[in-house]
Amino acid sequence: MSALGIALLAFALGVAAASLGLWLRSILPAHHLEPDSRDAMQLVLALVASMAALVLGLLVSTAQTVYRSQGENLLSLAADVVSLDRVLLRYGSPAEEVRLVLRRDVRAEFATVMTEEGVMARRMLPEARLNLLEPLNEALQRLRPGTEAQRHDLDLALDLAEGITRTRMLMAAQQESTLPIPFLGVLMFWLAVLFLGFGLMTRPNATVVVAMLLGALAVASALFLIIELDRPFDGLMHLSSASLQTALRALEAR
Repeated sequence: MSALGIALLAFALGVAAASLGLWLRSILPAHHLEPDSRDAMQLVLALVASMAALVLGLLVSTAQTVYRSQGENLLSLAADVVSLDRVLLRYGSPAEEVRLVLRRDVRAEFATVMTEEGVMARRMLPEARLNLLEPLNEALQRLRPGTEAQRHDLDLALDLAEGITRTRMLMAAQQESTLPIPFLGVLMFWLAVLFLGFGLMTRPNATVVVAMLLGALAVASALFLIIELDRPFDGLMHLSSASLQTALRALEAR
């Protein structure tokens, strides 16, 4: 389900739970709402609210880590591509053919994963297609260094090529969401319990209704942001392809 769909579901669940609480308040016998009963409900709601707040904080931290990690992977991929080209340039004329292969393969790779909206990392998955950078690795293996400096540059180029392959596979492998659906389901249940309790303990009026709606909207927007951060290559907050475009321009300029 999309981030917007889950957010709308959470909003509807909160509003429905609060409405149910207000309705139950109107039909329950008076002794159910005596001070002792209200104190017990307040303790339970405080416990549930604390657990929900801790879980929401954990989800925000986890999703932000995923978003930042994928952004760093994207920057690392672009930087390694440019660094590899510079190392090959320093290697000398024997590496010119490899540089041409690098430009061709990187252009094809980036054209595949870049879209108008951003980057589609799932297209790097091996089951989707072959690794377009594989010919580059084969071209590097064919180089025969003649000096110590060239041998050092070749080792560095091989390390960079391996790093590029590792990074692209890491980006593709991290497409799986870190937010399991059962986990979100339990969180939504806790939020429903909270809004149900709010409705039971409050006399209905316009101010209460607006407060309930704003509370449900706040929770829904928090879940929306969490899920958007957990899916950095999709949705409204997708990572930009600017770093890849900059790397392409750097390769073409040399």
